[in-house]
Amino acid sequence: MLQHEVKAAIEAHIPGADVTVTGEGCNLGVTVVSEAFAGKSLLQRQKMVYAAVNDKIASGELHALTIRAHTPEEHQARRA
Repeated sequence: MLQHEVKAAIEAHIPGADVTVTGEGCNLGVTVVSEAFAGKSLLQRQKMVYAAVNDKIASGELHALTIRAHTPEEHQARRA
C-alpha cells in the first residue's frame, strides 16, 4: 500500500484534515490533525480514521496502521 493512497483516503473521509504518513509497505503510521476531532474521545477519533481505510485493511493491502489523531490545538501543544 502506498503512502499517498492512505493519505488521499483519509483526506477524502475527513475533509480539511492534515495527514502525514510514515512507514512503508503494509505497515504504516499516520498523524491526522483535524478540527473534526474536537470533543471526540481517542476511540472515536481512531474509528474515524479507520473508516477511511477499512477496506484496505479488510483486503490485506494494509496490515497495520498506527494512528495519532489530534486537534490543531493539541498538535501545536505537542510540538511546543
